[in-house]
Amino acid sequence: MQTITPRPLKPENCVAVPGSKSFTHRMLIAAALAAGGSRLENPLHSEDTTLTARALGQLGAAIATEADGTFVVTGTGGRLSACREPLYLGNSGTSMRLLTAVAALGRGPYRLTGTERMGSRPIAELVDGLVQIGVPVQTLEKNGCPPLTVTGGSVRGGKLSLDCRLSSQYLSALLLIAPYTVEGLDIAITAGPVSRPYIDMTVATMETFGVAVKRDGYQRFRVDGGQLYRAGCYRVEADASQAGYFWAAAALTGTTITVRGTARSSLQGDSRFIELLAAMGCRVAAGADGITVSGGPLCAISADMGDMPDMVPTLAVVAAFARGTTTIRNVAHLKAKESDRIAAVVRELNRMGVSAQARAEGMTVTGGQPAGAVIDTYDDHRIAMSFALAGLKTPGVVIRDPGCVKKSFPDFWQVFETLFAA
Repeated sequence: MQTITPRPLKPENCVAVPGSKSFTHRMLIAAALAAGGSRLENPLHSEDTTLTARALGQLGAAIATEADGTFVVTGTGGRLSACREPLYLGNSGTSMRLLTAVAALGRGPYRLTGTERMGSRPIAELVDGLVQIGVPVQTLEKNGCPPLTVTGGSVRGGKLSLDCRLSSQYLSALLLIAPYTVEGLDIAITAGPVSRPYIDMTVATMETFGVAVKRDGYQRFRVDGGQLYRAGCYRVEADASQAGYFWAAAALTGTTITVRGTARSSLQGDSRFIELLAAMGCRVAAGADGITVSGGPLCAISADMGDMPDMVPTLAVVAAFARGTTTIRNVAHLKAKESDRIAAVVRELNRMGVSAQARAEGMTVTGGQPAGAVIDTYDDHRIAMSFALAGLKTPGVVIRDPGCVKKSFPDFWQVFETLFAA
């Protein structure tokens, strides 16, 4: 249990958050497929990224960590090792989806497993895409979810169609392996995609590592085969999702908080969270040190959050203290995250006496005076960190299983404590 006690915050704070989780996953994979040694500076070290790094090690990459946290990766040149032991990926949906495709480049069968919750997280559309290009894949429970087996070998590639209504990670997974196929991949998107900024992040990672990607918006992508990722020294930018908790803290408390290393130019969709806070009444400024948010009286908004679904719990908590009813739209895919985040957020806000209702594509939250409550986190890091913010204003907020933040931000509670005045 973690009890949050409302205390005065410093009027101005400057905090640092770790590197982007999404970029860390993608850059680890590109470096592991490259030939030669790479350095990844400022990566995120968390439960999820450790799972990805460990699995890539099982596939033949050598990954070490220097004292400052830099990953040193000796790549495989696309020649992956056979592996009899299962690739255990916990409840990291990103790891599972991206590495399912990577395993197709290997030798022989691979079994990818995870937690009980992972067994209900959909992957059927990615499986279908791989099968279209000749990769043998089978979900072991025949339910379109992990665990699954992938039989690796030479992947010829070619044309395929892909449904991305549930996750953009299906497309990202296929794009990441496309350079190592014989013919390359020509991918037509038949539905979606959701979470488009994550696709941009995948393409940006590939281009940074020297691979050319041709695209027609978000509807068609072409990557020529026979390319190689280029080993080198790369830096991971600050994680906008984690920055959002501290921008939201400023919004709720009327203080000023700068998150170092954040910039408006970021491709991370969650960096646009500052635009929602501005619409609610905050002041936002971008400077050389990072993006700064200053809080003020908050009003409700209507927000399409399809491109920043991870920020929904954070916005919902902020909305609980705003005047009026906030509507969050276009996030039905949140039901298949670490928890059913729509149901979880609504349930915990109701527990605090906040009027919140789940909708087919999102939720509504009517602001007021939230009451203290013991918050269930559903083993979901974003529920824990978002509802911790409520404790900045409301006495009696207690977070169950605060350690679940290790999935994406192991030092969250230590950074959170730095906000308070001495």
